[in-house]
Amino acid sequence: MTSSPAFQTENRDRLDPPAQSAEIICIGTELLLGDILNGNAQFLAKELAALGIAHYYQTVVGDNPARIQQAVTVAERRLVEQPDPVAKLLLFTGGLGPTPDDLTIETLAHLFGAPLVEHPDLVADIEAKFTARGRTMPPSNRKQALLPDGATVLPNPQGTAPGIIWSPRPDLTLMTFPGVPREMQAMWRETAVPYLHSHGWVTTTIVSRMLRFWGISESALAERVAPYLSQGNPTVAPYASRGEAKLRISARASSRAAALEQIQPIEAGIRALVGVDCYGADDDTLSAVVGKLLLQRQQTVAVAESCTGGGLGHLLTDIPGSSAYFYGGVIAYDNQVKVNLLKVDAAVLEAEGAVSAIVAEQMALGVKALLKTDWALSITGIAGPEGGSATKPVGLVYIGLAAPSGEVVSYRHEFSGYRGRDWVRQLSALSALDALRRSLL
Repeated sequence: MTSSPAFQTENRDRLDPPAQSAEIICIGTELLLGDILNGNAQFLAKELAALGIAHYYQTVVGDNPARIQQAVTVAERRLVEQPDPVAKLLLFTGGLGPTPDDLTIETLAHLFGAPLVEHPDLVADIEAKFTARGRTMPPSNRKQALLPDGATVLPNPQGTAPGIIWSPRPDLTLMTFPGVPREMQAMWRETAVPYLHSHGWVTTTIVSRMLRFWGISESALAERVAPYLSQGNPTVAPYASRGEAKLRISARASSRAAALEQIQPIEAGIRALVGVDCYGADDDTLSAVVGKLLLQRQQTVAVAESCTGGGLGHLLTDIPGSSAYFYGGVIAYDNQVKVNLLKVDAAVLEAEGAVSAIVAEQMALGVKALLKTDWALSITGIAGPEGGSATKPVGLVYIGLAAPSGEVVSYRHEFSGYRGRDWVRQLSALSALDALRRSLL
């Protein structure tokens, strides 16, 4: 399944426009080379959305003064062209270290024509942090105490690199943060967010609720909830990733409580339309939802796995307290384990093959009897990249489900568009959990 980025952008833009606009500029050649993941941009994007500050662009630029200046100039021009913004905010991450290629502060000072001024209190703070670690401050770190004239220190409680809060021009505010995620996040929460609140940046908030679906494609989901996809505030946008479909409901309001009040009837309407295909919201997982249902029923489950090699058991035991309902499992990779431990009929194995509906069913019944549980799940399939045939292609998986009544059923899946063994194994394990979830409901 693929997402619909153009549609999502239209949805986001239909939220009532705020009076503030922000951009994120992440500095670091290591980001351009793909050596590290740009989690800082993701963090700041979510934080801006929660504060109700509009954010339409992100830029990644290497450690080069000319290109940094160009990125800032382009971003400032875009912000100026926003329709009547009250204020404009540029957020920077990276380039605040003591090495020669850490150029953010001096580049910004040069661009806006401000001299760099050394702050003795910052020098003392940096020296104290080195002393606390039993080290002497290298001379190069003194560079971190040089800030543009007129800039306010954005303190770094966890590292040596301070940031700045600076308004070099009317209605333009710059904030700089180090690239180290834990330092950046602490500075954002402890200083930047209170500053934005106290200076009138936060007048509205955007709250999002992510509904999660399994067993329905993004396109089928979009068709079913089509009436909700064209409305304004709150907006509804579809997403998809690794077999899961999602709907994000976003509302802008004066407070979080007011936004949630707007979201509630939209969520209720969508859930009524899609029914059991919606398994949860926000941080819910299939394994957590299944665990809650088993606890409510005071029932237990065991698993028998072939191609997933323990992946299903891993998902179940990811949940704290899962020992109350998950008894254990058997990794029956070799056929002799299926026969000797799970009591799969050897003649059936010979006639139908390990990847078949009847073997999946017998595996489920076998582990249910072995571990004496109410429910049992089994998985047998071809994870690839080899081992497939015309009648049993790579990505073919059978899931067995044995119920407390003794009834057993099997489900056939063909995960087409092969993306590797891990992909098949993950989809298989999650599909097995979803089969149990639906039966429990």
